[in-house]
Amino acid sequence: MSEPIIAVERITKQVKDSTGTLTILHEIDFQLPARQSVAIVGASGSGKSTLLSIIAGLDTPTTGRVRLAGADLFDMDEDQRAAVRAEKVGFVFQSFQLLGNLTALENVMLPLELQGRTDARVLATDMLKRVGLGERLRHYPKVLSGGEQQRVALARAFVVQPAVLLADEPTGSLDFATGERVMELMFELNRETGTTLVLVTHDRGIAARCDRQLRIEAGRVDLATAAL
Repeated sequence: MSEPIIAVERITKQVKDSTGTLTILHEIDFQLPARQSVAIVGASGSGKSTLLSIIAGLDTPTTGRVRLAGADLFDMDEDQRAAVRAEKVGFVFQSFQLLGNLTALENVMLPLELQGRTDARVLATDMLKRVGLGERLRHYPKVLSGGEQQRVALARAFVVQPAVLLADEPTGSLDFATGERVMELMFELNRETGTTLVLVTHDRGIAARCDRQLRIEAGRVDLATAAL
């Protein structure tokens, strides 16, 4: 049996506030195989986004570990985790997180340039054409619609052909029709590239389209979904 692309092992996340210690995640434990699409679902405040950040190595758990493509993220320093993210992980977030001083093309070229790719412009141009923005290469984010900005974010995430794509409510700030088009594109790219897709979503329709759903309730994984 091949090694899972993501292995989350007894992850607990606690924070302290004026009332004491708050447990956000409690001994989360599951594995995801490569190429799978997975929806992390649950009520607001259940810990979904915190779990996604820990999977990415952007947040540190109180206890437990995460293996991403065989790398133990929390046995590394931040520079080493950043290197793994740059090589293995793509991100798509509700807020798009595009750089306003860069054009659509420059935003998509950036992760390739950080890898030292000399063909960054060609690859970024091709990917933007792939998401239907071939006529918008030189436009800045401020003149793009929300759906167009999210498609730039998708192009930026997929252009490096990551092993894992993490998406936190990727359609949360889009209207229904635009959100549907963005999600169809995301699943299409997932199928074509073999990237493992991990989505945090409140949308039951989106979750139902994934290969698997992982339900978080009060900081714990529903064991029935974890065992799938």
